[in-house]
Amino acid sequence: MIAPIKSQKPVRVLHLINGEHYAGAERVQDLLGLRLPDFGFEVGYVCVKPDRFASRRAAQDAPLYDLPMRQRFDLRPAMAVASLVRAQGYRLLHTHTPRTALIGALAARLAGVPMVHHVHGQTLVEVGGRWRCRAAAAVERLSLGTAKRIVAVSPSAVEYLGRQSVPANKIALVPNGVPASKLARRHRNAGDPWTLGTIALFRPRKGTEMLITALAELRAAGLNVRLRAVGPFEDRGYEAEVKARAQALGLHDHIDWIGFSSHVDRELTQMDMMVLPSLLAEGLPMVVLEAMSAGVPPVGTRVDGIMDVIRHDVDGLLCEPRSGDLAAQIARVIRGELNWQQLSDSAVARHRECYSEESMAGGLAEVYRDVLQM
Repeated sequence: MIAPIKSQKPVRVLHLINGEHYAGAERVQDLLGLRLPDFGFEVGYVCVKPDRFASRRAAQDAPLYDLPMRQRFDLRPAMAVASLVRAQGYRLLHTHTPRTALIGALAARLAGVPMVHHVHGQTLVEVGGRWRCRAAAAVERLSLGTAKRIVAVSPSAVEYLGRQSVPANKIALVPNGVPASKLARRHRNAGDPWTLGTIALFRPRKGTEMLITALAELRAAGLNVRLRAVGPFEDRGYEAEVKARAQALGLHDHIDWIGFSSHVDRELTQMDMMVLPSLLAEGLPMVVLEAMSAGVPPVGTRVDGIMDVIRHDVDGLLCEPRSGDLAAQIARVIRGELNWQQLSDSAVARHRECYSEESMAGGLAEVYRDVLQM
């Protein structure tokens, strides 16, 4: 990783993002806006589906432009992006979704600047209908033909890109990173009740129903445990469905639905374990890294992305997706079969060694310098 640079005039990089949510990928984009200036790069944003990102981002000093696409294959914003690149002196375009790759590929050619693309997940296995996933993956693959580098956030993402016939010399591995927690770590006393936490944009792929079932199983086994659920639901219909399931299992008084919070670090101090029971592959989940930074042992499913970071029985726990194994794994910690404090200490060390925000920004700065031949 290159060292931070303070004295040189910054190089301007324009990030093309969707912008309708503020979840894991958007937190990466936001952190890059905050940290890349330390390495000589000034970030601007274009939102093609403007919504929550603008108001919730921490990088408020970075310029942000709304250039909405009217539908999935609307190419008209590409002209405006190219004009913006030329007018504001941006030297590189950085895209983050299949939709923005489509716009970015054309805009980069029109403006005569290189493009870098960031793969935050595995497009072929996203929820939304098989034909839509295949169409999005095809658009992404075609758009990346002219990309100078494709950034993968985990080793499993590198393998995924290889299966999509992306040349190995175009792929750069830059793991996600998060800030070190500045808050006091959680302390547990023998006999304290247990609080499970989950932090997500709640949608079917996140396995929330599996977590609710596991909570019911743990309580039925006589374990004093409750759930703190932090984050918004993708839509009201799914929210009603999930909460009705919790009600039917008698969990109404044992789940705190917190909603969106911009203070994830504070929420983590109220959790004993952070559970991410994803049913499908992830990129490299930011919430798992944030939990590790805070010393909260993460519990996740054996899917790509999560398996890249959690070491089973070392700094967290893994279980099979769509199975009854989740409650059994959590119970091992509650019953003392695994030492919670040792898991917590190992998680903090794992974050510090591999997943800091500095390592993420510095790794991406290396990619930029290579592409720009600096």
